[in-house]
Amino acid sequence: MKKILIVSYSQTGQLDAVVRSISDPLEQAEGIQLRHEILRPRQPYPFPWPFIRFFDTFPETVYLDPPPLEPLQVSPEEDFDLIILAYQVWFLSPSQPITAFLQSAEGKALLRNKPVVTVIGCRNMWLMAQERVKGMLQQADARLLDNVALVDEGNSLLTFITTPRWLLTGNKGHPDGILPVAGIPPRAIEDASRFGRALVDALQQDLERCNGPLLHGLEAVKVNLGLIPSERIGLRSFMIWGRLLRKLGKPGTALRRAVLYLYVVFLCTLILTVVPVSMLLRTLLRPLLRNKLLRQQAAFAQPSGSGRERMEQYRHD
Repeated sequence: MKKILIVSYSQTGQLDAVVRSISDPLEQAEGIQLRHEILRPRQPYPFPWPFIRFFDTFPETVYLDPPPLEPLQVSPEEDFDLIILAYQVWFLSPSQPITAFLQSAEGKALLRNKPVVTVIGCRNMWLMAQERVKGMLQQADARLLDNVALVDEGNSLLTFITTPRWLLTGNKGHPDGILPVAGIPPRAIEDASRFGRALVDALQQDLERCNGPLLHGLEAVKVNLGLIPSERIGLRSFMIWGRLLRKLGKPGTALRRAVLYLYVVFLCTLILTVVPVSMLLRTLLRPLLRNKLLRQQAAFAQPSGSGRERMEQYRHD
């Protein structure tokens, strides 16, 4: 009997749908016992987000300050053959509840020497968040076998509008609207079941005991060349502003909120002016930087890669 633990936190419910798609084949397979641990922050995060609280969350998020969680339902002494860690990306970092789990004594005990598959559901920028998760998994002595990243497939500039609209109002948009619907396309979520079917086959062959990926050839990730520099610059900016805001006080304090409004003005100005210009410049310079970016693209795609050679084998009917 193979024992699988899924650890997740979904604020909007989108990641829950992704997890269900991947876990359904595992639940239906013989010889596999599935356990799902849904993380519960002691102070729940609202959805939709109140405007200022949304931005007031980013300093602690980017500095990986973990919030207190309710006790886990699973015992840290329980032994699992594979752990699936499903998370959202907040401000180019893992969401706070996931950070709290990865840094907790209970989380580290569960992860120690265990093979791990990470599953990401986000707008489109996940590279820096995954690098930070990799670091915390290494600190827990876990073995990262695979990474799956499902993203909003809309235009990058338009998602600067549609994603905040969804998070701040709960409105994903209408299919007949001028702007695209926010979030991961339903078909992409449905097709994520291929990962579950591949995991069933791998577990039946004890491949989780090896160090190689279990989900190779299934287009587990797509690394957008144009977003690599944007993610690095964006995280650096978040760290600078986050350091300042943390020094001004805890979340919700008056002075910190006053400076947050200044930051929001700065961020909106940046998105409307600097971001389009920088995207154009990077497009023009891409031929000169192509080899460097391709090496980075290949590195970020690991361990599962973006190959498609096994897609037909695990195609969703």
